[in-house]
Amino acid sequence: MKIIVKAKPNSKIEMMERIGQPSLDLEGVRPSIVEYKVSIKEPPIGGRANEAIVKVLAKYFDVAPSLVRLVSGASSKRKVFEILNQ
Repeated sequence: MKIIVKAKPNSKIEMMERIGQPSLDLEGVRPSIVEYKVSIKEPPIGGRANEAIVKVLAKYFDVAPSLVRLVSGASSKRKVFEILNQ
């Protein structure tokens, strides 16, 4: 399953919130993909924010962090992640 994540680094608290369908018409993105807002404490330096998002997503979807993969948007606030089946 693929999801869109709107990252919010440098937050005071960590949280994940479903915000609905994508607001942008992204080429190749199916309309069934859901968008989430993920707030994390880590700064967007050296990939630390992306690693923190992977951990939050793994906990939310109850999977191992190794099953969460960043597909695109490594240096963007808007990212696409893939959650693999166990």
